[in-house]
Amino acid sequence: MTALDLSSPVAVVGTGTMGRGIAQVALVAGHPVRLYDAVPGRAREAADAIGARLDRLVAKERLSAADRDAARARLLPADDLADLADCALVVEAVLERLDVKQELFTALEGIVSDDCLLATNTSSLSVTAVGGALRVPGRFVGLHFFNPAPLLPLVEVVSGFATDPACAGRAHETARAWGKTPVACADTPGFVVNRIARPFYAEAFAVYEERGADPATVDAVLRESGGFRMGAFELTDLIGQDVNESVTRSVWESFFGDVRFTPSLAQRRLVESGRLGRKSGRGWYDHGHGAPHPAPHTAAPEPAPAHVVVDGDLGPAAELPDLIRAAGIEVREGAASGGGRGLVLPGGGRLALADGRTSVELGDTVHFDLALDYRTATRVALSACRDTTPARTVAEATGLFQALGKQVSVIGDVPGMIVARTVARIIDLAYDAAAREVATEEDIDTAMRLGVNYPLGPFEWSRRLGHDWARALLATLHERDPSGRYAPSSALRRHAHATEKRESTR
Repeated sequence: MTALDLSSPVAVVGTGTMGRGIAQVALVAGHPVRLYDAVPGRAREAADAIGARLDRLVAKERLSAADRDAARARLLPADDLADLADCALVVEAVLERLDVKQELFTALEGIVSDDCLLATNTSSLSVTAVGGALRVPGRFVGLHFFNPAPLLPLVEVVSGFATDPACAGRAHETARAWGKTPVACADTPGFVVNRIARPFYAEAFAVYEERGADPATVDAVLRESGGFRMGAFELTDLIGQDVNESVTRSVWESFFGDVRFTPSLAQRRLVESGRLGRKSGRGWYDHGHGAPHPAPHTAAPEPAPAHVVVDGDLGPAAELPDLIRAAGIEVREGAASGGGRGLVLPGGGRLALADGRTSVELGDTVHFDLALDYRTATRVALSACRDTTPARTVAEATGLFQALGKQVSVIGDVPGMIVARTVARIIDLAYDAAAREVATEEDIDTAMRLGVNYPLGPFEWSRRLGHDWARALLATLHERDPSGRYAPSSALRRHAHATEKRESTR
């Protein structure tokens, strides 16, 4: 399948931030570009704004002056939809309302040729539904760019139920020719990124609602232990609480109230109060001029324990004994105080990787959270029951990680903690999506790395953590919360069992 020829005109309908960004991408790639907006004068304003962006690219030496001048000559505002008649591709970036989009594309179908590709940039509506009223629905496809479109590389190429595979292929290759990284996906609520990313927000908000930790601490743990670029609270303040909550609610409703996608009541109250994030001056955080950013909870210094005993397989935390030895702390091998997996501290308490259980049910145990890389992590979270976990055990666990050069945040007795339950749920939704042929495993990993800057794709994470890690943690969480939110998907269970059988026959 080949991309559209660069001589083919491309139209963008809707000249807000996203429309301007898409137009700039097509323009810099070499296409003649038409801009149309239903509001008189907006298209010309958008053309001027794009011209100013091109000037900035020249000033930054990312575009030559000659290429800028040629691009400007190819950019034409359109006063009427009829001016788009010769276009080979029309991309829509208008209001996220089904009726508005359907009316637009029905009108376009009477203007453009039957071989013109029609594309929607919708992030929340069904591509199938938008194109359902068309006379030639096979040439209709979703082209979901991410904001800002000129900078972010990912484009989700979404095939509706009626989309012709050849048309989807041409859209895919055109996005690639524009310098983007396209991923092919089926028309499912949230597509790839907005479907699989829901737990990143949902689990952070749930920890807050359970009063396990405050937003600043959750964000710090996600960044400094989990390796995420931003925490969930600061990211939704940047996106806009109303926008993020609307996407969550749309995915939840589209899946007929599936409990795995349930919106957060705390976020709903934030939206209702008008605290929408940076754009309103306040969201989870105060963004007013000079307002201090709250610091995460960080434990006071504690002495390092004299020794620890490795009791069983540490799984994803297998590198810890070497780090502990390098810090000058004696590491002893062998069970010390009963079965289980973890580290036994000098006072007899146990330090165990988060597995979905709580400290209160295990007695003298402190859990530590999953880290992307325990060598480079700058913060580690510990979870303990404030009423029953001995202070000595918390202090020894804190001192141990501080001796490794980590900041320590002690949170409440939250099953699965923060990073572990978030990553497990992301992995589960990814396996479920791949099994349903929403997208390939490779495209899902690519989408999550490029679309939301995850440090690893879900399948990369799964391979690193072990074939049964996510299923086991989620199954344990499901025992404690049988609502279905944490129930491992059939796809994840099949993967765990199949991998186990393959490994047993080697």
